[in-house]
Amino acid sequence: MHDTLIYKLTSGKPNKLLYFTRGLIGATIIPRSLYRHRLAQLLAEAASGDEADYIRNRADYYCRLTKPFAVPSDDSTKRDRSWLLYTGPLGGYRRNTFHTAYYLDQLELTRYFDPSLRWQFCPGDVYFTPQSPTIVKSRLLTDDNSNSVILKLDKLRHFMFVNDPIPFTRKPHTLIFRGKIRQSRLRTAFMERFGSHPGFDCGVVGRNEGCPEAWMKPKKTIREHLDYKFIMAIEGNDVASNLKWVMSSNSLAVMPRPTCETWFMEGRLRGGVHYVEVRDDFSDLEEKVAYYTAHPDEAEQIIHNAHEWVAQFRNTRRERLIGLTVLDRYFKLSGQLPGDE
Repeated sequence: MHDTLIYKLTSGKPNKLLYFTRGLIGATIIPRSLYRHRLAQLLAEAASGDEADYIRNRADYYCRLTKPFAVPSDDSTKRDRSWLLYTGPLGGYRRNTFHTAYYLDQLELTRYFDPSLRWQFCPGDVYFTPQSPTIVKSRLLTDDNSNSVILKLDKLRHFMFVNDPIPFTRKPHTLIFRGKIRQSRLRTAFMERFGSHPGFDCGVVGRNEGCPEAWMKPKKTIREHLDYKFIMAIEGNDVASNLKWVMSSNSLAVMPRPTCETWFMEGRLRGGVHYVEVRDDFSDLEEKVAYYTAHPDEAEQIIHNAHEWVAQFRNTRRERLIGLTVLDRYFKLSGQLPGDE
């Protein structure tokens, strides 16, 4: 029943059709020249307004490029099974059936810039570091990841938050995991260890892609997840896509230390402060669940910290200023726009 239309209507996830329709209409009705006319004013606000230091700090984090570079001169669209790499002018990037959300999200920012400006753009789950500076949704948490320049992409899926009416102390002392396995080493290791745990509610959803049939469980809505004190947020291809809404709830996000990050700056999150950190083999999971069940004050402090972290991404205007600052820096370092004096 949960795989039916009823589940899709009650899952708690945003309506894709409405989001895409509104975005495509907005992209065609309003002339892009109006956006380009406002760019200088918005960048000046970002650089000298009351929140200039905060905006600069965030932009520095997303764009770690410091040296000039050249965007490859040949226009191309390289395809692989799991990724697409576009190189060419902003105005030449076209909507792809599988990347409509990425197309609309990048357009919210790129329409402020001259469409002849060249960039390299890789939509989708990026769990490698490109060979040259590239705009991405996600990047590896490594010391040498400066070629991965992050924008706020796939927002409909990743940047959704919840209003949780249930206090942590009123939730059952249980843990839940629902997700696809695919080729995820972490998720497979978790299910091997806790797939049949009598005190946890763990299951694989979607189409069975080779896992034991006993792991398969019905989907649960986001609202049903909120009935649990502990919600697993385990990385799949790149980041755990549920982490944002879990951290906005009154449940505890439980996960190993992240290996990838997005606009959410997962690399700045601290275990025991913003989420419950467990080992990669999940050997201390039961111990951590027991500890925070017995210490609700500490659990609620983590939830409070998580809410504060989430709050900084709710300011739509400021988020736009940060994104424009990131793109402006990318184009200046590529030599296509005058640099700052």
